[in-house]
Amino acid sequence: MTQIRAASDVGGTFTDLVYYEIDDRTGEARHITEVKAHTTPPNFQQGVMDALDKAGIDARQMAFFAHGSTVVINTLTERKGAAVGLITTQGFRDVLEIARGNRPDFFNLLYEKPAPFVPRHLRREVAERMTYKGEVAQPLALDASEDSEGLDAILDHFRAEGVEAIAICLLHAYANPAHEQALAQAIAARWPEVAVVASHQICREWREYERTNTAVLNAYVQPRASAYLTQLQDALTTKGFDGAFYVMQSNGGIDTVEAARRTPITIVESGPASGVLGAAALGELLGVRNLIAFDIGGTTAKCSLVDDGQVSLTSQYMIERDDRSAGYPIMTPVVDIVEIGNGGGSIGWIDDFGKLHVGPQSAGADPGPVAYGRGGRDATTTDANLMLGRVNPDYFIGGEVKADMAAVEAAFARLGQPLGLDAVQAARGVIRIANHNMANALKLVSINRGYDPRDFALVAFGGGGGMHAAALAEELNIPSVIVPAKASVFSAWGMLMSDLRRDYVQTHAVAMDAHAADGITDALGALRDQALAAYADEGVKPGRVRFDQALELRYVGQAHTVKVAFDHDRLTADDIDRVLADFHTAYEKTYTYALDNPVELVSLNLTAFAAIDKPTLPKLATTDDPAGALNAARKPDRRVDFDAQGVHQTAIYDRDRLPAGTTFTGPAIVEEAGTTTVVLPGQRVRVDDYGNLHIETGKATA
Repeated sequence: MTQIRAASDVGGTFTDLVYYEIDDRTGEARHITEVKAHTTPPNFQQGVMDALDKAGIDARQMAFFAHGSTVVINTLTERKGAAVGLITTQGFRDVLEIARGNRPDFFNLLYEKPAPFVPRHLRREVAERMTYKGEVAQPLALDASEDSEGLDAILDHFRAEGVEAIAICLLHAYANPAHEQALAQAIAARWPEVAVVASHQICREWREYERTNTAVLNAYVQPRASAYLTQLQDALTTKGFDGAFYVMQSNGGIDTVEAARRTPITIVESGPASGVLGAAALGELLGVRNLIAFDIGGTTAKCSLVDDGQVSLTSQYMIERDDRSAGYPIMTPVVDIVEIGNGGGSIGWIDDFGKLHVGPQSAGADPGPVAYGRGGRDATTTDANLMLGRVNPDYFIGGEVKADMAAVEAAFARLGQPLGLDAVQAARGVIRIANHNMANALKLVSINRGYDPRDFALVAFGGGGGMHAAALAEELNIPSVIVPAKASVFSAWGMLMSDLRRDYVQTHAVAMDAHAADGITDALGALRDQALAAYADEGVKPGRVRFDQALELRYVGQAHTVKVAFDHDRLTADDIDRVLADFHTAYEKTYTYALDNPVELVSLNLTAFAAIDKPTLPKLATTDDPAGALNAARKPDRRVDFDAQGVHQTAIYDRDRLPAGTTFTGPAIVEEAGTTTVVLPGQRVRVDDYGNLHIETGKATA
């Protein structure tokens, strides 16, 4: 029986599916196919099943299925999670309320911290105390006493208040989780129906506020996320699926659906992370080490920098942080992504001062852009690209929808009227502002962090990536743009190129000197053993597991750390000197200076990868007649408005008919079912062996 490997990515507007068959003899991927179906909130699993039905896939043939979803981030931002109760150490009930003193608007005397996800009456205390070394200072007391109400009274209160999930975060549990484990077991014995999460199951780092908030947010989303994943798994099982089911994590790896149910906060940014990993995998295939991954979907634009083949992660991820709110921290490894509310469905609007804006409001999947003909009246970025001739109204969404151009023109006429602009001028304004917003996001991951965009290639994907990438590269002097094959479903493709991944972070605060070598060696060994044991429980053989290790270091007296890679099983005194030298170099690269101060280790970082089988990508056919092949791929020309570059009679190409080695020069439009690529006048395009488009902007490298 032919085996199929598939992956789906649920976005704000579309649910993407990419799949391929495996050649049993060569292991090569064949018939790589993409499908887009409309996202179906709140029953997101229905959109996934619609995509499978649209593709005509027999679920019994699927040996592998990976999935990324916005269900966790949507649950948080829409405040549709569970009622959560928090149990913490006596005296630390208000950690969530105290939070951090850093506020984005420093001079706003009326600033209020964001409200905790758990109100004070649902935050309760137990008598216990661990020291920062993990030593028991006060034993855990579950019974009532003069100083403590006891666990039974706490649970009675939670039941009366309708609590659906309980978060446990005890002081210094990162050093010794024994009290958290005992408390979780006691709750399970007394109230087996309630969802329980303890902080040590997610995070073993210090910083009490961040650790507590992470545990709370995990408890908040767990019932809904678990129910969603169960519903999706049941729907697949009903169709006969009995293969391996994995979920994309925010750290750029995949994990089992069972693990995702336990700690769903680890999939908060699963879809965007897979796109970045896909860009890194594509760069490795093409021999391009420096990339900026750029994903434009229906609701947002997301970007991340890949430096020398390495995807950047952060454990200081924040949700809802903006210029008015400090946001909420999530202390799990997340691919370092900058995200803005500008996508194909972003709405153009005019404020009270007569200024034109684009986003963050979005038309979403329903009613969608005006061109959908589903009742939308607000002009969007997609509508603007249609208005300017960049998107073919007769081939909209691969010809599935006949664009309502009369409604589009009327929408832009309404938008432009208060500004004295006609419909075309208003559409140009929407594109200019959207591009400006996206360029600022690209600067945040490059220029603002000390990287020169001229040293990088821009990998543009998502439904809107190819439409805007060439103009953004021109503005930022980026020398080349790569629009991947199957660009509209590239994030889903990235899931098929990802290994299983688990991240282990353990606070281990010691002075970084020769005396610390043995203790660090033993602690790293314990983390490796923990990772191997976890994989063994899921049937993964040790030979398929590899490790990346890093030490988080800082100068004594400072608050934050710089990460230094370390790839040996044992740490010697000589290794300490090398690590310190690497730290000073990395610190200077990050902050432009280094110090002679003593250095201390803060945390150990271990990433455990378990290799999964990946496809050998097929190459496109070449041609002995490039000119003839190019003419065969050419569709009827049309007039396209390139704004500052003028209006041109433009060559239109069918991407599916472009063979490897084809070259041409803009102005040009390359059309495919899921997206459109805009090539500006004078830019040169080459199709590589795998069907990726390489657009040379003519900008010099640094």
